[in-house]
Amino acid sequence: MSTSRPWRLPQSARLLTTTLILLLAVGLSAPNGQAATPTPTGPAVVAPDGRAETPMPGPATAAPPTVQGEAARDEHLAPDSLAPVQLTPPRPEPATAKGLGAAAADTEAAACNVSDFTGRTGAALVQQVKAVDFWCINGLFVLPPAEGRLAFAEAQMTAVANAAAEAATAYRGDNGGRIVQLMYYLQAGYFWQSNNTAVQGPYSPALRTAVRAAVDAFFANPRSGDVTSANAEPLTRAAVLLDCLRESTRYLPIVKRLLNAYDSATWDRQGLAWAVNPVFTLLFTGHAQPGFVDAVRADRGVLDALYGFTLRNQALLSGPDRRVFWHSVNELGRFVAYPDFRPRLQPMLRTLLDRSSVTGDTRYQRAAVVASIRYSDPENCGYYGTCEEPERLKAANLTVSHSCSPSIAIRAQAATTAQLAGACTSLTGQDAFFHAIARDKGPVANDLNSRMEVVIFDTSWEYTALAAAIYGIRTDNGGMYLEGDPARPGNEARFVAYEADWRPQWEVWNLNHEYTHYLDARFTMHGTFEEGSVTPTVWWTEGFAEYLATSYTKQVNQAAITLAAGRHDYRLSELFDTTYANTTQDRTYRWGYLAVRYMLEQRRADTDAVLAKYRTGDWEGARTLLKSTIGTRYDADFDQWLYRCAAGACAVLPTGPVLAECGGDRRQLGANCARTDVWATTGNYAHFYVLVPAGTRQLRVTTSGGTGNGDLRYNPYGWAYDNAYVTASAGPDNAETLTVTDPPAGYVFFSLQARQGFSGVTVSADF
Repeated sequence: MSTSRPWRLPQSARLLTTTLILLLAVGLSAPNGQAATPTPTGPAVVAPDGRAETPMPGPATAAPPTVQGEAARDEHLAPDSLAPVQLTPPRPEPATAKGLGAAAADTEAAACNVSDFTGRTGAALVQQVKAVDFWCINGLFVLPPAEGRLAFAEAQMTAVANAAAEAATAYRGDNGGRIVQLMYYLQAGYFWQSNNTAVQGPYSPALRTAVRAAVDAFFANPRSGDVTSANAEPLTRAAVLLDCLRESTRYLPIVKRLLNAYDSATWDRQGLAWAVNPVFTLLFTGHAQPGFVDAVRADRGVLDALYGFTLRNQALLSGPDRRVFWHSVNELGRFVAYPDFRPRLQPMLRTLLDRSSVTGDTRYQRAAVVASIRYSDPENCGYYGTCEEPERLKAANLTVSHSCSPSIAIRAQAATTAQLAGACTSLTGQDAFFHAIARDKGPVANDLNSRMEVVIFDTSWEYTALAAAIYGIRTDNGGMYLEGDPARPGNEARFVAYEADWRPQWEVWNLNHEYTHYLDARFTMHGTFEEGSVTPTVWWTEGFAEYLATSYTKQVNQAAITLAAGRHDYRLSELFDTTYANTTQDRTYRWGYLAVRYMLEQRRADTDAVLAKYRTGDWEGARTLLKSTIGTRYDADFDQWLYRCAAGACAVLPTGPVLAECGGDRRQLGANCARTDVWATTGNYAHFYVLVPAGTRQLRVTTSGGTGNGDLRYNPYGWAYDNAYVTASAGPDNAETLTVTDPPAGYVFFSLQARQGFSGVTVSADF
């Protein structure tokens, strides 16, 4: 995230996190004077093949799409090619001709020490940059503030830029002059500065001039056009630096040159496919730059170059560099948002549709065109014949349907029965854990989202390539939860995810994090996403999703603990101000986790007071509690708690309900115990009683898991039946909760009536 506003649809949605980015530690790239436009200046998303990629959001001037009466909201902005080629997952490619270019591999490079870059200046710094290998510089992208401020001071960057200009002038088609290291250092500096503007401040126009001289000299050198493996990485680094300058208009001739020169039959064999990829980021960023579209109007050969690239290189779709082709279609389609371009572009896009299918490798081409039309020219879907194409793509590619329970359904590209069962078990088992931590009293008012669909694409690439066309969402992220309008009858909540194909075992990426958003939206956050965004609530929604998901799946959040140990970047009162416009990956997820964990475990009464406001939609009241009543009172204690967290406290995972059997009479419930494997046939009852101690302020009984559908009933006077009860919870499955305030002392009674025969249900009491 960055200082620009995130792309959004104009209707409500609760599209909350998702992050492959969390494990990549690549940070953000801030815009240069951008406003509320979908500029590609957010977190860099690194594809599973280790390369930064460009997504398909709508163009800056186009109205965002409406999604079947829903809305999608993504806190992740589009990625930028400034991102480092790193980290895990997945593992970066070895430095070979195919990946980084043979010239980038250095077998006798100098040792890599940060102090070598922070303690040297001028010629000594330049010599050090030249001496180290590519991967040493790769690690500098995420330097801590104190070290980065020294390594990437403007004087440092200028010295390296001047050296890069000299190397570019003398370029002989390989890395003999160490131009790769010099340009990559500049890329790292721009990336770091964009994430640390409060520390480093803006770079001056003088640095821009120096960097411009370097890239101009490189592209003026005839050897920059060599179709050789030795030229692959130097050309890639130079192309990325074009984007660092944010001067897309100035470099349109270079864009045309690279697009027209590229031919997969020759370039691909030399590892040059990814040398052209930064061109698409350059085009993407251009839509937000003054004069860019007018420059394309003046020279529409750019459109012809893009179209020619797609016609010549369709073979890319069958190989490992298919993302390059996919990006080209996206960028061509983006221009159809401008009405005066449509007469030229519409026939081109229709030709690309004619040359594709809903299945096979060409489905990626088809999906890119469909997404472009959906974003940028939806009123003319009849001309293209794509009005029903999202449903056709869905039917052809998401062919697996599975019901976990009446409230959870799965739709997937490919999954075995055992894999589906495992996902179902994980989801249905999370309910009781959630309720134990959240301490809710059932669904918030007017929330009818009693059913949720989980969509699972087979790989992150399939999700990236197809989900935008099918669901009309951004895909530069690790998945999306779409709430829709929870008060609308028939609305179905959905989250769109994918298999973590870089993992050795089958796993749905962010499964439990996204399901937490569903539960949180239903039981904690009143109304629509837009209503809940009138004040900053990100600290809770994202932090709680991280906290609950990692706790439920018994994962120690080591990334958050590391921040707690080494960098006290934020006060607690500052974290309450987190929004999707002012945040970073660390602030949203890791610091959000730490803030929520502190508040739940150290300030539970205050947390419950805030949640009580959230549950009624009193956003201003909650804000007053956070910023006035709580204010800065806990900042010092939070800072001290971070040290305890780092010292081992946060390695102890919080627990949900204790599921040990209560013992004795199977019908008796007590505090801190539960009954498992509860069953009843259709029309019959499973009965329970609770001995309530005098003075009990609240009693809650929760049911979860299993199959079938049981309705929970309460009667303080005797056994609870269909015709003898005071209150009931009657959802479509076994996720039921009844909360009794000031229950009478002595025995009270509950029953689970089988509307549909149920088994394997867990019933627990809390008072």
